[in-house]
Amino acid sequence: MPGKRLQPRKEPQQVRGELTRQRILTAAAQIFAEMGYAAGTTNRIAERARVSIGSLYQYYPNKDAILVALASQHLDAGAETLRRHRETAGPPESLDGALRELVHVAIQNHLDDPQLLRVMAEQAPRSAELLEQVARYEEERVAYVRGLLEPEVSNVDMAARIIVNTVELLVHKMIAGPEPLDLPVFEDELVAMLTRYATAGSERSSGLRH
Repeated sequence: MPGKRLQPRKEPQQVRGELTRQRILTAAAQIFAEMGYAAGTTNRIAERARVSIGSLYQYYPNKDAILVALASQHLDAGAETLRRHRETAGPPESLDGALRELVHVAIQNHLDDPQLLRVMAEQAPRSAELLEQVARYEEERVAYVRGLLEPEVSNVDMAARIIVNTVELLVHKMIAGPEPLDLPVFEDELVAMLTRYATAGSERSSGLRH
């Protein structure tokens, strides 16, 4: 709805306020996953969070703003997981290993609740702040993949963007889909596809440029 407020009313200044905000978000995630977005009213969210509806509205003006906050939280978690994985695992030894890391982290970040992911993808309003956050995290991943592909791949920027968006879109669609998914097989197939794409037409050796 044009003009609908999508930002939190206030940011909690104390630990107690932050705990209340997290309870609201946790309850909303459960309600949206169980009942769907249309049935996930603010009254039901407040009841599940064990807060008054007035307290909920102190933090979020409507359920759209709550869903935007959940989507933002999901993006933050994915970016932090990938950064932490790189710090602890060290540089990958091959292009295949680097792409597997990208795919594996994306899969892990989408396993918590496929139903909620579907709601976020289909219902979350595209606020300017959320779109900016999506673009910022995409650029981080594109820069990382670009560094893996240079200088062997022609049009490296386009190749990096194709790889990053393919991972994000396919992982989300497959995990959020209604059919059971064999995750190890899916991971292997997606990595194989991306590796073949990245190395097509090149004379890449098995090593990876650092």
